[in-house]
Amino acid sequence: MDVEVNIDLTIPESPVTPELLHQWFCTWLESLDLPPAPAYELSLRLTDNQEIQRFNRQYRQQDRPTDVLAFAALETDTPLLPESEDPLYLGDLIVSVEIAKDQAQQQGHSETVELAWLAAHGLLHLLGWDHPDEASLEAMWAKQESLLEQVGLELGNCEGMSTSMI
Repeated sequence: MDVEVNIDLTIPESPVTPELLHQWFCTWLESLDLPPAPAYELSLRLTDNQEIQRFNRQYRQQDRPTDVLAFAALETDTPLLPESEDPLYLGDLIVSVEIAKDQAQQQGHSETVELAWLAAHGLLHLLGWDHPDEASLEAMWAKQESLLEQVGLELGNCEGMSTSMI
């Protein structure tokens, strides 16, 4: 499977490399139920609280920083796609490395694990997952935990986890 991840690091320090991020997304996309396409593409931006707050204010009318924002390009869970050799664009993810660092400390795991958790959460949103109630949130967390395990990361227990992208 061909996967293109456009990675933009707007901050000088990140605990993960673009190569590692690309590897995560390749592994995850291979394991998920995706609409058929010759290739898949998404954009990931790792940034600070100030910038993610601007995006959150502009697109969600919430004037506060948040941990992850997802802007899905797909309109339905399984769109009917014309045959094309172009990659299927899944959407854009924005993650605050500052919030990831704080949440990692609060949860007692590494920043790498927290960034993977948030990236997986955002990816699931791009693919149509949502969490309007407790049951769907728990199902999403279980899927995120499974995705982390696929790339050799262990979260432990999802209980008490939070993502401010509700």
